[in-house]
Amino acid sequence: MARDTADDTPLTGRTALIEALSDGCKPKSAWRIGTEHEKFGFYSKDYTPVPYEGDNGVRALLDGMKANLGWEGIYDHEHIIGLIDPVGGGAISLEPGGQFELSGAPVETLHQTCREVHGHLAQVREVADALGIGFLGLGMSPTWTLAETPYMPKSRYDIMRNYMPKVGEYGLDMMHRTCTIQVNLDFDSERDMIRKMRLGMSLQAIATALFANSPFMDGKPNGYLSYRGKIWGDVDNARSGLLPFAFDEGFGFESYVDYVLDVPMYFIKRGTTYIDATDITFRDFMNGKRPAGAEKVDVTQGDWENHLSTVFPDVRLKKFLEMRGADGNPWRRICGLPAFWVGLLYDEDTMAEAEALTADWTNEERQKMREDVPKTALNTPFRKGTLLEIAKHCVTLAHRGLANRAKLNSAGFNEEQYLTPLDETAASGKTPAEVMLTKYNGEWGGDINRVFDDFAY
Repeated sequence: MARDTADDTPLTGRTALIEALSDGCKPKSAWRIGTEHEKFGFYSKDYTPVPYEGDNGVRALLDGMKANLGWEGIYDHEHIIGLIDPVGGGAISLEPGGQFELSGAPVETLHQTCREVHGHLAQVREVADALGIGFLGLGMSPTWTLAETPYMPKSRYDIMRNYMPKVGEYGLDMMHRTCTIQVNLDFDSERDMIRKMRLGMSLQAIATALFANSPFMDGKPNGYLSYRGKIWGDVDNARSGLLPFAFDEGFGFESYVDYVLDVPMYFIKRGTTYIDATDITFRDFMNGKRPAGAEKVDVTQGDWENHLSTVFPDVRLKKFLEMRGADGNPWRRICGLPAFWVGLLYDEDTMAEAEALTADWTNEERQKMREDVPKTALNTPFRKGTLLEIAKHCVTLAHRGLANRAKLNSAGFNEEQYLTPLDETAASGKTPAEVMLTKYNGEWGGDINRVFDDFAY
């Protein structure tokens, strides 16, 4: 969740940025799982999107949840734009088109993650049902055009809306019409971060394929299984995509900082005011250049933290790693994404096997997978086979990793149960998108609105 800070602590230089990332290292006993998921709100009576204002709009939903939960409101000037749990660390935020996001608290087990997810659904529905609002878990809004999609009143988004069309074809669609599931994971050292970054980059296309769930757009099939994946191919390539340099000898915190330093900024924040800074990079900013209207400002820690949140590679490094390749999915599949990555990356033996699987993959092969997966998902050719075989192997490894973790719930079951939706996808070879397309071409009779009935939370 992007919750911008106005932290005015002076920034002392490039070395401090590198040290700040390395401060994320923590012992394995302190590793946590943070799951984020976005969903589309719609009016149940007519399947239209939910605007911000109005008696049953997004503002009313947030105000109602604030009263029910006792969470603190997050505001952009007079507009409530999110909620934060002052005790547990979770938060709710708005994406640019009104997508409703839960940023889960960092927890120790997948059991806790899934309890949090189910608790969130109950809390949302307690307020949303009375407002006539339902929620849909897809990677792309299926019927609303960009013009029909409401805009949320967040100042940072005004700057992004002006900038995005200058640097890519699909930036506004990404902002307003896509949803994702994301998991945030820890590392114990720079070396551990490097291993997880490389595996995350290598296998992100596999996650995109397993969770491909955006086959509709503007009320009809769009020709893709993960149109969200296609969108990310041309959003702003200076700040998104794979990072080939992550596979270079010598990669680490320092080289990631240098990458982020050379990405154009979006804004700086002073108090409650956002100042457009899209004409300079952060390195320019540190070297004395200033955006118009902010000629005398100092460079602060808050500026860097905000800038870190505006780079969008497939795996993003902060003081933890964010796995960012999955479409939004139906409710029962949300916990499958953290289960997949925790199983692969939180057990040493399993991670070593995954490294052996991907050891000789080239940057060109990884990029080709990323480009082809949105259209063909698990049927994407790779060497002498398809990604389906690799996905099956990865799901098997994830099972092994979760079994090795041996984190049991009160009924004595380990975390492998959360991989069940991926087991089904791997066994059938059919992604969620293909399941929906079969329904669309069969029992739905081409009625796209059935997606709201059959796949709403």
